[in-house]
Amino acid sequence: MDAFKGAVVVALLKLFALLPWPAVKALGGLIGWLLWRVPNRSREVVHINLQACFPDMPAAEREQLAQRSLKHIGHTITEAASAWMWPAERTLKLIREVENEALFDQAIASGKPLVLITSHLGNWEVLNQYAASKCKTIILYRPSKLEVVNKLITERRSQQGNPLVPSTREGILKLVKGLREGGVAGIAADPEPSVSSGEFVPFFGVPTLTSKFVPSLVVGGKAQAIVLHALRLDDGSGFKVVIEPAPEDLFAEDVPTAVTALSAAMERSVARYPSQYMWSMKRFKKRPEGLPKLY
Repeated sequence: MDAFKGAVVVALLKLFALLPWPAVKALGGLIGWLLWRVPNRSREVVHINLQACFPDMPAAEREQLAQRSLKHIGHTITEAASAWMWPAERTLKLIREVENEALFDQAIASGKPLVLITSHLGNWEVLNQYAASKCKTIILYRPSKLEVVNKLITERRSQQGNPLVPSTREGILKLVKGLREGGVAGIAADPEPSVSSGEFVPFFGVPTLTSKFVPSLVVGGKAQAIVLHALRLDDGSGFKVVIEPAPEDLFAEDVPTAVTALSAAMERSVARYPSQYMWSMKRFKKRPEGLPKLY
């Protein structure tokens, strides 16, 4: 059954790759519309998360945000397929603007280890291609459960010669070794970690289990760090990469202080483009003792 599922997914990815960009956008919009109109678990999770993070927002406004968010999730699905399957040069042409690119260039020129911090905001697959075009970025990823899909996606994500490492113990050790040798690592910092690997810190006012991994890589200035995302342009023509400096407290020796700073940095990015965040993630699955479950 897994082999059949994998074959179907691969066929769909190859089909998406044949479509021109306007068709990719149109199909993504249709998927997003269906996610909003047809009862499904993603829509339920989006509503739960938005209620938790924006309790004072008028209900009608929050529903509009949910609709826009699900539309962007649909776009992410088809855009990611294209970014995997297209030659990197074709994807990179969709990046129309880079905000604060000098921060990235200066960090690379310094020769010091560098951590690229991102989250599930905008399109992280386009961002991966951008980062790989700048330097040999070590990208941490979560493997697919479908072997044939995992093989295809890892090949396409590394088409510019950048190394990929899975989010396993062995993969993390490779990433740390690469950083110590002066490398560059790209990490999505918002997936929920295990309780032992995280701290509960605020994210839009909600106690959120947040990984200690990124702060451990940069503590005391062991590595540089910048925050970056690839955001969709309103006219649908492509993307803008937004690069921001990491907050000073991210480098603090005190772990809760550093993790709080990491969460605050992600919150600031999401607050600028709230509809482009993947609110369908069960970001608050684990809860501090005494608080009710959300899902």
